[in-house]
Amino acid sequence: MKSAVYLLCFAASLLCMVLLARSWWRSRSRLLLWSTLCFVGLAINNLLLFVDVVVLPTQVDLLPFRQLTALAAIGVLLYGFIWDAD
Repeated sequence: MKSAVYLLCFAASLLCMVLLARSWWRSRSRLLLWSTLCFVGLAINNLLLFVDVVVLPTQVDLLPFRQLTALAAIGVLLYGFIWDAD
């Protein structure tokens, strides 16, 4: 059951990324670009979570990589909020 939840979280973040990218492609709003890049990082984070917990539960610990991708994703969005605010 955990694996289904992790895959659904990955699918949701991937869907958000695609929808944001589609909106950015039409409007070229910089805030949509930063949000899209944030969801790219969050999708990678969710994929790493699935691999860490379900695929490789005891062999490898991917916690540092998961934390790094989450930090990068939120950092990109925060950068966009601060430096591209009108």
